[in-house]
Amino acid sequence: MAFTFNAENQNKVKEILAKYPPERKKSAVMPLLDLAQRQNNNWISKEVIAKIAEILEMPEIKVYEVASFYTMYNLKPVGKYLLQFCKTTPCMLRGIDKIIKTCEEKFGISMDQTTVDGLFTFREVECLGACVNAPVVQINDDFAEDLTEESFLKILEDLKNGKSFQVGSQVGRKCSAPVNN
Repeated sequence: MAFTFNAENQNKVKEILAKYPPERKKSAVMPLLDLAQRQNNNWISKEVIAKIAEILEMPEIKVYEVASFYTMYNLKPVGKYLLQFCKTTPCMLRGIDKIIKTCEEKFGISMDQTTVDGLFTFREVECLGACVNAPVVQINDDFAEDLTEESFLKILEDLKNGKSFQVGSQVGRKCSAPVNN
């Protein structure tokens, strides 16, 4: 089934393309991939790649090269909530491995797998750039920081029940200020 941008996103495509000189429109590949991924249940299918290649008048393999290089693009379907667990040293020192183990046991999946209900996909990533508030997990576009096993399981339970979660520090930290004792 061919992919097409919906009416709202067709207007956004025009806005994105207007930012580039016509001879440089291929430079719009990344924002178009992002736009398409958001419309296409958070993943980039072969049909998405074909549509973007058509719009930008470039070979599909060139669009695929960009999509496969950057970890922000998902080349296979993911759950409603893509959970990206930071595995760099600060997060490891602050307990991300225990959080991951607890989540894997509770939900019965491992990294790069999706729960049966299609809600959660677990992914291991490199530094999310919020080391001072480790451990950190990115949930779709938002960060959950200063996590414990308990606080993260509460977030997942809330998401499962259709509730939102507190973005940022889970201990009330303001930006990277010290936590008051």
